[in-house]
Amino acid sequence: MRSDCGDDRSIAFVSGNFNIVHPGHLRLLRFAAEQADRLVVGVNADDAPGVTLPQDVRLENVRSIGFVDHAVALREPAGGFIAALRPNVVVKGKEFEKRCNAERTIVESYGGRLVFSSGELRFTSLSLLERDYTDAESSAIRKPLAFPRRHGFEIGQLRHLLASMAGMRVLVIGDLIIDEYITCDALGMSQEDPTIVVTPIMTKTFVGGAGGVAAHAHGLGADVKYCTVVGDDEHADHARDRLSSQGIGCDFFVDTTRPTTRKQRYRALNKTLLRVNHLRHHAVSAEIQARLLAAVERALPQCDLILFSCFNYGCLPQRLVDAVSAPARAAQVMLAADSQASSQVGDVSRFRNTGLLTPTEREARMALNDFETGLSAIAERLLAKSGAENLIITLAGEGMLINTIRDGALQTDRLPAFNVSPKDVAGAGDSLFTSTAMALRAGADIWQGSYLGALAAALQVSRVGNGPLTAGELVAEVDEQPVDHD
Repeated sequence: MRSDCGDDRSIAFVSGNFNIVHPGHLRLLRFAAEQADRLVVGVNADDAPGVTLPQDVRLENVRSIGFVDHAVALREPAGGFIAALRPNVVVKGKEFEKRCNAERTIVESYGGRLVFSSGELRFTSLSLLERDYTDAESSAIRKPLAFPRRHGFEIGQLRHLLASMAGMRVLVIGDLIIDEYITCDALGMSQEDPTIVVTPIMTKTFVGGAGGVAAHAHGLGADVKYCTVVGDDEHADHARDRLSSQGIGCDFFVDTTRPTTRKQRYRALNKTLLRVNHLRHHAVSAEIQARLLAAVERALPQCDLILFSCFNYGCLPQRLVDAVSAPARAAQVMLAADSQASSQVGDVSRFRNTGLLTPTEREARMALNDFETGLSAIAERLLAKSGAENLIITLAGEGMLINTIRDGALQTDRLPAFNVSPKDVAGAGDSLFTSTAMALRAGADIWQGSYLGALAAALQVSRVGNGPLTAGELVAEVDEQPVDHD
């Protein structure tokens, strides 16, 4: 079919508001570009529903995308422009497939196709892999400046926000993990079979999982109490001694049917070669749940914030989550939750009516059983299902998508990853979750809180291991003169 643009090259067309161009948009646009020889993108007028930025700014952002051939300012509904352009393919997000689409009649009238897809879903960040080849810096934290400008704050204000966290009373509940890093010397390839041969030269042990969240909160100045379930073994004793020595109050409940969860990482030449997990997944007994709940109830009158840090290893069955949440909400104690499911199954939406949820994209999609719909629609649906006030969807090397409901409408923005050369991503989500939740409890809005959380994550991945952050480290980075990389 010949288009009306003067040659025989086929055209794909996409339209939208494009307030903030986030990875979900890039997937959609990349998919559309693969459907034809040229990609034309229409940017809706300023009076279109949901528009929050001037059209010229949005147009400039879209034009900066390499695989967009033409970006045009729409002065009318997209249907009229489509009728004049007559593109071969019109692409819309998968979430529009079952809705009424006014473009369908127009497109089919001249033999075109209306295609619904949100693009190929990748949990691995291609952009981060590309940076490995193009960016020679071993570790660099880059603080974007456009984000605080958009949301009316200065980076220096985060220093005062960190100071206001001192003395906050935080209760952490969730799975304890012992993280062991075994550094090895690579000897070479076995002559008997194709196996890499290493010899261990150093082992470092960290208290991770929800224990790491507790340590982060303490490092940021909070008065922390930590409730968890452990095995009857030396690893539980090690964790208790380590956390207690930091001044964290520990309520450890022994479950003789499981070991204390332990994860070993064998590393050589700054790369992880193998991970070995020692754990059980089954839920703790009703008797242990009752004892844990009693400890929470004793702590509740002296609590400002409860952090659920769930790794889906059995410490937080739904019955216990509900029993903790109800009196906390009645006492107006803020709740925040992170439910990690990297190699297991979890549902972050089961933590209802929290102030903050921080799933990865995979965890957010898993909660909705939806691996096709665009990211913005996923965020809106997850907020509705969970009743959360704020939602941060983390996107590994692509940064994060920040979402909140204000005056009944979804507001969305994104932050890139601040650290372009991470050494070890373990603990990044925990530091983001802890610092953002504490910032919200201290009175920050989600934009300031997420910026502080992104900065904490950038610091965390600049080193190997899940050692806790401190307020001093964050203050030093806040005071570092930023370079505008927007």
